[in-house]
Amino acid sequence: MHLHVLGLGSIGCLVAHNLRQILPASHTISLIHKSNRERNIFLQRGSITLERAGVLTPSTGEYLHEVFHSPKAESNAPIQSVIVALKAQYTIDAIKQLAPRIGPNSTIVLLQNGMGIYEELLTRIFRNPTSRPHFILASNTHGAFLNQPYHVVHAGVGSINFGIVPDSGGKQFEIGLDDPGIEPQERRLRLSDIAVPSDPDFPRYKSLRETTAALLLAKTLNVSWQPFVELQLAMRRKLVVNAVINPLTSLMQCRNGDLFRHSPAQRVLNQVCDEASAVYAAQTKSEIDTWLQDLERQQVDTRDITVPEFPHILTSESLREEVLRVAELTKGNISSMLQDVRRGRHTEIEFINGYLENLGKEVGVKTPAISMLRSLVELKHFMPLDLSI
Repeated sequence: MHLHVLGLGSIGCLVAHNLRQILPASHTISLIHKSNRERNIFLQRGSITLERAGVLTPSTGEYLHEVFHSPKAESNAPIQSVIVALKAQYTIDAIKQLAPRIGPNSTIVLLQNGMGIYEELLTRIFRNPTSRPHFILASNTHGAFLNQPYHVVHAGVGSINFGIVPDSGGKQFEIGLDDPGIEPQERRLRLSDIAVPSDPDFPRYKSLRETTAALLLAKTLNVSWQPFVELQLAMRRKLVVNAVINPLTSLMQCRNGDLFRHSPAQRVLNQVCDEASAVYAAQTKSEIDTWLQDLERQQVDTRDITVPEFPHILTSESLREEVLRVAELTKGNISSMLQDVRRGRHTEIEFINGYLENLGKEVGVKTPAISMLRSLVELKHFMPLDLSI
């Protein structure tokens, strides 16, 4: 297979390093650099260096290199699979540039904070379901930062969970979970349910199977393939964590662990979790109502159907516990949003608090605290506190 990595910050380098260590040389990995300058820096270094607990490990395999806006032929070749580790605010424009190289047999892995990027890609770029690439959505909890270009410090070991977006053509990637020929406790997600070489449509799903297999080989990153519904729950939960910690740390200019020593921050935490849980509850009710109405239109008697309960992990109390757990686990970390604010860059706030705010409007739930944090972070981009007055 030929795998591209777009976004060579800390997480992109972490993933590229680990994949190069475990994939055979016959599997090509191309790094897409922002500019010739970045490519030349890499060529001078010769590898991606991973630092963990003070031990330095340079990548041992070879990479190919592309420059994002290069007119060279290799930068116009079709893309089989691309892992996108760019920050959310840069992803849409970047994928738009690569879109001519991405076809219905390609696979895109979205690995970033926030939600709504996938939906926006469908709305703005991949509108036609028949020509749309496969998508894998991934959620990362590893802590990492760049000590210098292409030198990534793996500061906190976490995990990467991913799920495959359901197929627009109706192929069932998770059928192994319902296989009646297997004992329930033995049922698993299976690569063979994506495709096998003897399938007539194998070329259509070849890159998706190979990408999934490659991700699963990265055991040092604790990668797991989850049912898509479970992944969505985990991503919603993580979104609330980021909607509290990221804006507050960027506004207060502090590390994650400094926030909740003070009662005002705890009040903000409680308000955001209450609002987010109310939004998720309204969304869940709306989805269930739509599902029941569809069944009724099919003349199905819905009176005896058991309606799913609202997931406990999305309740206010559970969300608060998770935010506090992550803040303690990452207490020495400087959030990515604070780093962006310090560098005068735009942040991911649109895809974090902004996503919750917009979802709240769709389901009729007000989100004053979530919206205020979004506005303050956006204002801070234009009015940093360190200006002399």
